[in-house]
Amino acid sequence: MIECHPRNGMVRIACIVNPAGRDGTVLKRWPKIAEQIKEEGLDCEIHWTERTGHASEIAFSLRDRDDLDLVVAVGGDGTMNEVGSGLRGSSMTLGIIPMGSGNDYARAHGIPLRNTQQAVSILKSGVDRRVGAMRIDGAPAPSLPHYPSPATTEWDGQADEDCMVRRWAFLESDGGTTSDVSRRKTLGQGKRIRGTMKYTYLGIKSIFGWKKQDGWLKVDDTEFGRTDMSGLFTTIMTQTFGGGYRIAPGMCVTQDSMSIILATGLSKSQMLRIMGPLKKGTHVGKWGITLNSGKRLELRNIDENNQPSNQPHDPPMWVQVDGEPCLMTPAIIQYVSDQLTVRGGQTIPNDSSE
Repeated sequence: MIECHPRNGMVRIACIVNPAGRDGTVLKRWPKIAEQIKEEGLDCEIHWTERTGHASEIAFSLRDRDDLDLVVAVGGDGTMNEVGSGLRGSSMTLGIIPMGSGNDYARAHGIPLRNTQQAVSILKSGVDRRVGAMRIDGAPAPSLPHYPSPATTEWDGQADEDCMVRRWAFLESDGGTTSDVSRRKTLGQGKRIRGTMKYTYLGIKSIFGWKKQDGWLKVDDTEFGRTDMSGLFTTIMTQTFGGGYRIAPGMCVTQDSMSIILATGLSKSQMLRIMGPLKKGTHVGKWGITLNSGKRLELRNIDENNQPSNQPHDPPMWVQVDGEPCLMTPAIIQYVSDQLTVRGGQTIPNDSSE
């Protein structure tokens, strides 16, 4: 943990702004946020994103600038992921002004979600923390309207296997009904619904439309083999996802591992009934649901001999990265320490050292 001491009282920032964030709300509210930045005495330059992946390109071009103190993601968890991916591995600090529908990564760093003035203030007087990230190698998901299929990038690096592309997650990566929810969200379903209600609505739709899928599963050194993946698996760096669902109770973003939640072999009835406990964080232990710390999860498709295969599932099993359903199985998720510096609040959830 590093206390922030601005040089000569001036913090120089570059804001990467997603005007489409929260269905266009970011663009409408930006003039007020810009005024708050000015009132805080921050020296600010502005970069507008124009397409999926653009925030990563911009952040990558800014990461070695000596005249900047931090690069700020203005948007939701998806924007944060892109900016963080562009900065990952550098000494540049990530700041966040949360403006999305979930904002779980900002929540994990003690950044107020409904008070932009306080979030702006943290950019000047917050605490810097170095955190790890999750490296995800997976098969690229097919493109959607306005959402291209992912390709290899300089900042994400090259995947270890030819059939995969690499992405990084700072919040969470998962598969199952939750990734189907993200795919539906990307398609624009539930567009007029806000906050956790949107995820609840889409979750119900995903559960009713779910078709049983088996996969070959391995967690750290434990090989589970053929597993009914009805339900979800989640690897996560924070306590919450989906706008406040307490999927990993007690998790702290500075922990040197990821939390792995397995909720497999569930019926549709069980999937529906688990949504309430997921929101409260009381799901662990129900119907065999487990929560453990870990460093690696591997999920592959299976052939006719129950052996791992790189042939795609039919129907596909989506794998999301910080809310973006950009990959599908086979997928390998690996925790990697010391990847990113984030400026957050004076205290953060579940940090026993504070």
